[in-house]
Amino acid sequence: MGAALGDRAVPDVPQVFEWRGYRCTYDHWVAPNSAGRPALVAIHPIGVGLSRRFWDRFAARWQLTGEGGPLLDLYAPDLLGCGEASMPRALCEPADWGAQLADFVEQVVGRPAIVLVQGALFPVAIELAAIARSRGTPLAGLVLGGPPAWNTMVEVAPVWRQRLLWNLLFDGPVGDWFYRYARRREFLRNFSVKQLFATAEAVDGEWLDTLDRGAADMASRYAVFAFLSQAWKRGYGEAIAQLEEPVLALFGRTASSISRSGKGESPEERLRQYLDHLPNGRGAIIAGRNVLPYEAPDDFLRETLAFVRAIAP
Repeated sequence: MGAALGDRAVPDVPQVFEWRGYRCTYDHWVAPNSAGRPALVAIHPIGVGLSRRFWDRFAARWQLTGEGGPLLDLYAPDLLGCGEASMPRALCEPADWGAQLADFVEQVVGRPAIVLVQGALFPVAIELAAIARSRGTPLAGLVLGGPPAWNTMVEVAPVWRQRLLWNLLFDGPVGDWFYRYARRREFLRNFSVKQLFATAEAVDGEWLDTLDRGAADMASRYAVFAFLSQAWKRGYGEAIAQLEEPVLALFGRTASSISRSGKGESPEERLRQYLDHLPNGRGAIIAGRNVLPYEAPDDFLRETLAFVRAIAP
């Protein structure tokens, strides 16, 4: 079952999936009449304190859809290094997390997946889609919540720079000090207001409490630093053009970018660029800025539900 927390219904304890010797945790919301249908698999963003808990608001609303319950099962896994999963001291890359999720879908979910992915974790979903395709079990679809600007997705960060950032800055005393500074509540509040949410009022106690809990273990810094080292910038333009799966791209009305390559673009321009390159893409502009499933869960749910009904009636 689960415990009530605000407007969320969350499982009491996570379920556990072992992957390559690591503990990987996940939540599962069951749809009573989902036999023979795909399942939703939600990929959380990576940042200080972020984990599968990012999806709780959406999950609570998903449970209320449908006359006899939600259409599909919903799974929200912790990526390696986040939440309650193992936190190795390793420079994880999208291919690593994509492999984790591919095995999760195959061994735990056991059916085609419609993947919901937040922001700059889109490369992880791309890697997952490629692995699933190679195994003859392609994804049923993808929903992108505020993906990066197109120019950011086609950028290639030099591997030497990634390694330099990791070895000299992140994996040592400097990184330790920075993470202790970055997980302070005031820093998290200011960053969320400046970079993530459409309004300062939306950065509430629930959001900050979740980040506080998620960042309590200092080992959670490794996944964050792996992301900050830009290992996810591998030039995914060609891979996106090869996505045959149905894709829904959602952008917030006040979407912004922390990357220089994406600054100055309107949400409409971003959406158009994605639709120009996606073979089977559709999209919409909804309320919110950069964390749509959390700050605008009702709008995100509405568009996701319409997409699911279209591709998995």
